[in-house]
Amino acid sequence: MVNMTLSIPEELHKKMKTHKEIRWSEVARHAIEQRIDDLEVMNRITSKSKLTKKDAEEISKKIKRSAANRFDEYSNRH
Repeated sequence: MVNMTLSIPEELHKKMKTHKEIRWSEVARHAIEQRIDDLEVMNRITSKSKLTKKDAEEISKKIKRSAANRFDEYSNRH
């Protein structure tokens, strides 16, 4: 197994030290594995996609507009 060193903020380290029962290397390993799994799923999905970056940006704008409209409608009712 490969060893890896990482830097964390001092405040986070203080909080971690209050939970000595937790194996933080295992927590980090699990988080990294989960992120890799998520990225692999995303890569499989996007590798089959015909969308261009411009298409994706346009869809993103439409979704944001729709969400804003729904929020406005909800706010006006309450």
